Amino acid sequence: MVGKVASAQLAHAGLIDAFELVLSADAVGRLKPAPEPYRMAAERLGVAVDEVRLIAAHAWDVAGAAAAGCATAFVARPGKVLDPLVERPEIIGADLAEVADAILAAEGLTTAPGPA
Repeated sequence: MVGKVASAQLAHAGLIDAFELVLSADAVGRLKPAPEPYRMAAERLGVAVDEVRLIAAHAWDVAGAAAAGCATAFVARPGKVLDPLVERPEIIGADLAEVADAILAAEGLTTAPGPA
């Protein structure tokens, strides 16, 4: 289910080793912001779609995830802005570390959960 583009982007960003699983919209033949990729991710993870949180720096991706029923978080990188016509994400941060810390705080955690 790993798409070449997703893997290449994560590798280029130096993040590929931070993920246990990489999913791609290619698996469902529909690109985001269509709801199918978000639903596929929930199914693949074995959770309800409202238990998924999408983290993105693109307003259209955040809007698509919210419309599909996911929780959302926005990385407000320079030049990236939210769509004023879409409900604001619960979590907004200047970078991925800030967003991750805010998610942990919102979930009542102080460190990332580990394997059970």
